Amino acid sequence: MRKEYDFSKMRGRRNPYAKQLKKQVTLRLGVDVIDYFKQMAEETGIPYQNLVNLCLRQCVQSHKKLTVE
Repeated sequence: MRKEYDFSKMRGRRNPYAKQLKKQVTLRLGVDVIDYFKQMAEETGIPYQNLVNLCLRQCVQSHKKLTVE
């Protein structure tokens, strides 16, 4: 392997698998839920939509069941 590579002439290109990673949807969320995640976003520096996605992903991975009262 070479010690140095010249990347100055390379062109950037989009990830061809990006559309398979996420899908845009429309949700109706409570104002209090949005405010909660926006506050967390300010504290962590992570966009609030990513935080919502992370929270939902944790529920999926742990097979957490919703309790409806």
